[in-house]
Amino acid sequence: MNKRLIFYIQGWVMLVEGIAMMLPTVVGLWYHEKGFLWFLITGIVLMAAGGAIVAFKPKNVTMYIKDGFAATALSWIVLSFAGAVPLRVSGAIPHYVDALFENISGFTTTGATILEDIEKLEHCMLFWRSFSHFLGGMGVVVFLLALIPKLGGNQNINLMKAESTGPSVSKSMPNLRTYAVVLYGIYIGLTVLEAALLLIGGMGIFDSVTTAFSTAGTGGFIVYNDSVGHFHSHYLQTVIAVFMMLFGVNFSVYILILSKKFSQAVKNEELWVYLGITATATIAVAVSITKIYHNFFEALHQSFFYITSVGSSTGMAITDTNVWPEFAKTVILLVTCIGACAGSTGGGFKVARMLILFKGIKKEFALIIHPRTVHVVKVDKKKVTHEVTRSVSVYFVIYLALIIVTTILISLNGYDFMTSFSSVLATLNNTGPGFNLVGSAGNYAHFSVFSKLVFCFNMLAGRLELYPFLLIFFPAAWKKR
Repeated sequence: MNKRLIFYIQGWVMLVEGIAMMLPTVVGLWYHEKGFLWFLITGIVLMAAGGAIVAFKPKNVTMYIKDGFAATALSWIVLSFAGAVPLRVSGAIPHYVDALFENISGFTTTGATILEDIEKLEHCMLFWRSFSHFLGGMGVVVFLLALIPKLGGNQNINLMKAESTGPSVSKSMPNLRTYAVVLYGIYIGLTVLEAALLLIGGMGIFDSVTTAFSTAGTGGFIVYNDSVGHFHSHYLQTVIAVFMMLFGVNFSVYILILSKKFSQAVKNEELWVYLGITATATIAVAVSITKIYHNFFEALHQSFFYITSVGSSTGMAITDTNVWPEFAKTVILLVTCIGACAGSTGGGFKVARMLILFKGIKKEFALIIHPRTVHVVKVDKKKVTHEVTRSVSVYFVIYLALIIVTTILISLNGYDFMTSFSSVLATLNNTGPGFNLVGSAGNYAHFSVFSKLVFCFNMLAGRLELYPFLLIFFPAAWKKR
């Protein structure tokens, strides 16, 4: 393990987070709020510490896959612990574990909250919550790769693999730095476009910017207690729903479109499965809730918003879904688990993994029926290697194991099964709201400190696709080669 290089990367992360804290500082000054001071002080400390670390670049910049995984996982831990400081010392969130939960939820784009009255927070605090979604959506390490050439030597792809979502990472451009710049260019472009459309719809500047940040990162933090339900305009709700779905699409599709490779973009198998799941689930839920809204088109609007919300792992809401029938809740939980596309800002198991898993199952049945026939798993007419299929299978086992173990741990609170189970799914899949006590009208404030730490573990593990985060708990990974 190249510990010196890993430490060096943490310095860059601290430096970037310190600079990022200047934005809520400006917001606090603009609104004449006292909270700006804590962002300013914390930001200066982070910039000073980070600057001192990056001043001494290690001679050995060789980075193997385990180094990339460890560096990325530790980066997110540093981000989370440091980012929680202003929330705690300002008194906005009195207890550090609660502040840590809120900040991890922000950076991992989960959107789960312990706040019972969000609107009491100062603008600078609200801005930081939403901006943390934006920073965490595409990934801070990806941002560093866009800024700093050869951050981890010639093995920068190992950093990209650790933070990017999905079963595998393949560059669509020869230069990794160019690829990272293009990714962030698309990310920022879509965010600006959404903010502009929200402004056109009559939303205020602060609300438009923070909502666009939360949508872009598929996070879900909104500056009002009733989430997007605060905005009664169907136009605004539909714009947000459409962009939640767009940010759940694999960004390589957008790169293909920009490269004028329209036929490849249109033929993307994962994209069509993602859209198919969204459409099917939307119609199924809409039919089941029509009696509640007495109007199919209103039910369709409500259903489309929430399915795109949980499908992209954003977790925004416009109504209390606890009143919906059990069938609708079951569909929502399934969509929550599947999640968005690989290479998007969304969470969940990922549509790409579902594709590979089901095609692998189909292959096994075909081999039973015709043992001597050669069967190959293909996605987008490209062969999926045995290593990838094996990795997806192992990922699925670990994913299920974490759901089972953490549900048992959360059940120690004594709450009903749906609360415990849905809260685990919501945090591990980075969705945010579940059902019952953690429904779209609820929060996580009533859980014990132990449970909140379990949720923090789930959120970080889910955002980092399990392997990078779990790796740091294996002592063998830290031994020298």
